[in-house]
Amino acid sequence: MRPRFWERPLGELTGEEWEALCDGCGKCCLNKLEDEESGEVVFTRIACRLFDDTQCRCSNYDVRLKIVPECVVLRPETMHKTAYFMPESCAYRLRYEGKPLPAWHPLVTGDPESTRKAGRAVKGPTFQIRGVELRHIANQRPAHYACQSAGQQRRLSDAHRQAAGDSPDL
Repeated sequence: MRPRFWERPLGELTGEEWEALCDGCGKCCLNKLEDEESGEVVFTRIACRLFDDTQCRCSNYDVRLKIVPECVVLRPETMHKTAYFMPESCAYRLRYEGKPLPAWHPLVTGDPESTRKAGRAVKGPTFQIRGVELRHIANQRPAHYACQSAGQQRRLSDAHRQAAGDSPDL
């Protein structure tokens, strides 16, 4: 890989450089709630079935699309559609927005554990979508929040919202 490749425009990166941008936070593998009115995105504890919350990584990354066809694949040419629901600290989003990587990013520090050490990785257990109680999805979010799961949206009804309890912090 080229020195300081992460400072280059996304379209100039090689495949290996593109993959190396990931900081390993694991937040992209979490389902999200999107406020349909404001566009605000909130991360839940509901994870893709392939997410390994002990490693903050996909457990089957190379073949994930065969197992989870709805998995969103980030590419430079599609960032205009996907950047908004990536974490604000995500290197792909930051570089798409023309911003530098944070000081804690593994490419900047040279330490592959720096994301976790900085408290930026998913902490604690996650839940799989099967068998999850609604209280894990929303914390009394307004009814106009939709669930953002690999690009698909589902509305949360008022009844579901009223049934929602506290969700743990990320």
